[in-house]
Amino acid sequence: MNSKPKIAILGLGLMGSGMAGRLIDRGYAVTVYNRTAQKAEPLRQRGAAVARTPREAAAGADVILSMLADDPAAGGVWLGADGAAAGAARGSLFIESSTVSVDWIHELAKVAADRGCELLDAPVTGSRMHAAAGELVFLVGGSPAALEIARPVLAAMSRDIVYLGPSGSGAMMKLINNFVCGVQAVALGEAVAVIERSGLDREKAVGVLTGGAPGSPLVKMISARMLASDYTPNFLLRLIMKDLRYALKQTGTAGGMEVVSAALHTFERAAAAGYADKDFASVVEIMRHAGKEKA
Repeated sequence: MNSKPKIAILGLGLMGSGMAGRLIDRGYAVTVYNRTAQKAEPLRQRGAAVARTPREAAAGADVILSMLADDPAAGGVWLGADGAAAGAARGSLFIESSTVSVDWIHELAKVAADRGCELLDAPVTGSRMHAAAGELVFLVGGSPAALEIARPVLAAMSRDIVYLGPSGSGAMMKLINNFVCGVQAVALGEAVAVIERSGLDREKAVGVLTGGAPGSPLVKMISARMLASDYTPNFLLRLIMKDLRYALKQTGTAGGMEVVSAALHTFERAAAAGYADKDFASVVEIMRHAGKEKA
C-alpha cells in the first residue's frame, strides 16, 4: 500500500510537467490538471490520473501544487466553483509554486485558512531541465510545521529547500531573484552586441566574461544561447517581463529600482519586436538591431 501523500499538480507548462514527472518517478500517486488537456497525455501514459477540472484534481489530494504563469492564471485554477480550493479536503496542504505577487499569496492563504487548509508559497529557481532532473531550489514561505509536512514531496523535485519565513517570504525572494536575473540578461545582451560591433573575437571575449567576475551561472547559461541565436524557450521573455512588473509593484519604483525599470523597458521592446514567446536570451537581438541601425 502506498503511504505517500496523494498529489495534485495544476499546470503542465515547461516547469509543471517536469515536476509532475519527477513525482511519478518517485512513486507518488499524481493527478494532473491542465487547461489544454492534450499536454497531460504524456503524463497519463506514465501513470498520472488526468482531471477535467482543478476541483476534480484537488478532490482526495493531500497536497495540491500549482505551477502557473501569473496571478490571473493562478486565480483561475484555485478559485471559483470549479477551482481547486472548492475541491480540497479539510487539512490538505496548498503549495503555490508559481512566480506570483505577494498580494496573491496573502489572498490564497486566507482562502486556504477558510477551508481548514494551509498554504506554503514555494516558488522555484531553475529551468525546465532542472525540473525534469529534480534539481530545483524551492524558496519557501509559510509555517515551519507545514514545510515539514511538505518536505518529502519538495525534496523529490529539488536539490535544496530554503525556508525564508512567514507567508509571502518565498514569493518575495523569487521576485528579487528574478529581477536580478533580468538585469543580468539585459546587461549581457548589451555586452554581446558591443563585442560583435567592436570586431573582437566573440568566443574569446565572451569567455572572459563567463570565466571572470561577471560569470554568474545565469550569464554562463544564456551567453551560449545569445552567441548561437538559439531562443528555444527555457524561460519565456514574456514571463521575465511579468516578474519585473510584479517586483516593481511590490517594492515601488523608488529607492533604487531604476535599473529594474530600465531592464523591463528593454524586455518590452524585445516583446514588441516579436520575441515575447522566445527564451529571454533573445533580448540581445534588439541590441544587435540597434547597432546595425547606427552603423
